[in-house]
Amino acid sequence: MEYNLEITDLEKKYQDFHLNHINIKLPQGKIIGLLGQNGSGKTTTIKALLNLISYDKGNIKIFGKKSTELTKEDRENIGVVLDDSFFSPILNVNDINKLMKHFYQHWNEKLYYDMIKKFKIPCNKPLKEFSNGMKMKIKVLCAIAHEPKLLILDEPTNGLDPIFRYEIVDLFADFVSNKENSILMTTHITSDLEHLVDEVIFIDQGRILLDIPKKQLEDEYGIIEVLPEHFNTIKKEEYKKCLKYKNIYFILVTSKQEFQKKYPKFEIRKPSLEEMMLLLVKGE
Repeated sequence: MEYNLEITDLEKKYQDFHLNHINIKLPQGKIIGLLGQNGSGKTTTIKALLNLISYDKGNIKIFGKKSTELTKEDRENIGVVLDDSFFSPILNVNDINKLMKHFYQHWNEKLYYDMIKKFKIPCNKPLKEFSNGMKMKIKVLCAIAHEPKLLILDEPTNGLDPIFRYEIVDLFADFVSNKENSILMTTHITSDLEHLVDEVIFIDQGRILLDIPKKQLEDEYGIIEVLPEHFNTIKKEEYKKCLKYKNIYFILVTSKQEFQKKYPKFEIRKPSLEEMMLLLVKGE
């Protein structure tokens, strides 16, 4: 299996935060979602792998090379979307196209304008008059239009309306359909990942809580909702996490088939990613 990105035992220490032993392997043709609440370490991880900040320990490889070994061609094969916009607010869509043609050898002008037209983005309006969601659209389209092999996306759907979030998710799925491109995206909006990612990494307070293929999560993990009197009949070793909310216990199990054999009277359902994150972070 070939990997477009490999992060091994990455560490970064601040006075009040520690990114601790982060390991991520992103194969070709796959999408990994790095899921966590704000301040969990998602952006720190992204900035470290892009060399925007230094890191204390660990190794990062992109296309099988260390960051110091990447050629100009390698760097052009990385598309990036960060929260900060690097475009002047006086520029418009046409101005951006002229600039990007000089920056990228493989800038695809036709693809750029096809996406601009598809998403109904005005060409002559300056960025300063755009909403935050519209500015995010421009950043995403620019990241794709130079035809990279790896997309690094930090909260790419933040500020977008539900319709465009749906459209952009479809765009990402098409991007990896050639089985060579890959995406690492961070988000705290769990619904964006439900039908998109191949693998989910839950992160909190600088630590990875769970790294699991989404299919395995759907096949093996389950949630049971029980009243307090029934909760006391379940052995602690039979579940991973539990959380009490409004006199109901929500219980996360890692093998719903085994649990069902031992406790056939309880109904088990598939957990959503939002429930998984809540239980992993807040559960006991």
